[in-house]
Amino acid sequence: MEKQLHIFYSGRVQGIGFRYTVLEIASQEKVSGWVKNLKDSRVEVIIEGNQVSLDNFLKQVSSKFSNYIEDTAIEELPTGSKFKDFKIKFE
Repeated sequence: MEKQLHIFYSGRVQGIGFRYTVLEIASQEKVSGWVKNLKDSRVEVIIEGNQVSLDNFLKQVSSKFSNYIEDTAIEELPTGSKFKDFKIKFE
């Protein structure tokens, strides 16, 4: 069953290749959605996928950036299945 997560990462998560690594992890785990930097120094992520893929995604991001992430806020949303791939948003 597909799920959607809305995630905010805070800490020293901008300017370190975070978004590009998240893109790579999302590609490996075959999850869809997007990642973008926010003006308040956080990084926002929306991902959709099955539970195993989402769990693996979260573990890999946490593991690779454990020295940089200070807080992770995760909210489960109703899945919309509106994403075909995963991309970096530049807004």
